[in-house]
Amino acid sequence: MRAGMMEVNYEKVKKGTISFFIHCFLAIVSLSCLFPLWWAFASSLKTQQTVFNDLSLFPKNPQWENYYYAWAKADFSIYFLNSLFYTVVVVVGVLFVASMAAYAFSRLQFYGKNVLFLILISTMMIPIPGSFIALYVLLNKLHLVDHQLGYILPQINGGLALGIFLLKTFFDDLPKELEDSAAIDGCGRFRIYWHIALPLARPALAVLAIFNILAVWNEYLLAMLVLSSKQLMPLQRGLMVFQGAHITQYPLLMAGIVITVLPVLVVYLLLQKHIIKGITAGAVKG
Repeated sequence: MRAGMMEVNYEKVKKGTISFFIHCFLAIVSLSCLFPLWWAFASSLKTQQTVFNDLSLFPKNPQWENYYYAWAKADFSIYFLNSLFYTVVVVVGVLFVASMAAYAFSRLQFYGKNVLFLILISTMMIPIPGSFIALYVLLNKLHLVDHQLGYILPQINGGLALGIFLLKTFFDDLPKELEDSAAIDGCGRFRIYWHIALPLARPALAVLAIFNILAVWNEYLLAMLVLSSKQLMPLQRGLMVFQGAHITQYPLLMAGIVITVLPVLVVYLLLQKHIIKGITAGAVKG
C-alpha cells in the first residue's frame, strides 16, 4: 500500500515539475514577445538626441508630447481613420460574403460544387503580390486606381478563400436537426442561415475576423500600388512620414507604431474568448 502511495506521490511531483517548467517556458516566450512592444513605447517617450544614448526602459523625462506631434502634426489622424474605415468595411464584407458562400457549399447541392470549392481553396497558394500586375491592369480599366473601392475590393476578395474554408468546416459540424425544425416552422433558407447558422458560428467568425483585422490593419504593399493620394493612404503608409531621406524621427516613429499596435491588442483581447472557443470547436479542422 505504501508503494502505491509513493507511486501516486511521485506521479504528482513529476506532473507538477513538468507543469512548472512549461509555465516558465511560456512566461519567457511571453516576455520575449512583450519586450519589443515595451521598448517601442519607451523609445516613443525619448527625444531625438537621447533615443540611442538612453537605453533605459523607463525614461526619466518622458516626452508625452511625441504622441501629439505624431497624431496631429504629421496628419497621423487621417491615416488612422482611413485604416479604421478600410478594416471595418473589409472585415464586414469578408464575414458576410464568406459566411453565405460557406453555408451554400455546406448545405446546398448543385452541379460542380466540389470542383468549384477546390478551385476556390487553391487560390490560397497564390501570394497576393504575385497577382499585382493583373490586378493593377484590371483596376486601371475599371477606373478604380487611387480610389477607395480599388483598395477595398481586392482585400475582400483575398480574404474569401480562407474564410469560406474555415466557415464551411464549421457549418459541416452543425446539427442539421436544428435547421430541419426551423424549416418545418416555415423558415426559408436565408432565414435559417441568418437566425440559426450564423449565430452558432460566432466562434469561427471571431477567428476569421481577427485574421482579417490583422491583415488589413498591417497592409502596406497594396496601398502603395493602388493609392497615390495622401487623403486615402492607410496607417502603415503614414508611418513612412517619419522616415526622411537624411533623417528618421525615431521617437515619433515609435509613437506611431504604438498607436498602430494598440487597437489590434484591444480587439484581440475583446475577441479572445471567442477565438479560443472557435479553435477548440474545430473551426480550423481540415
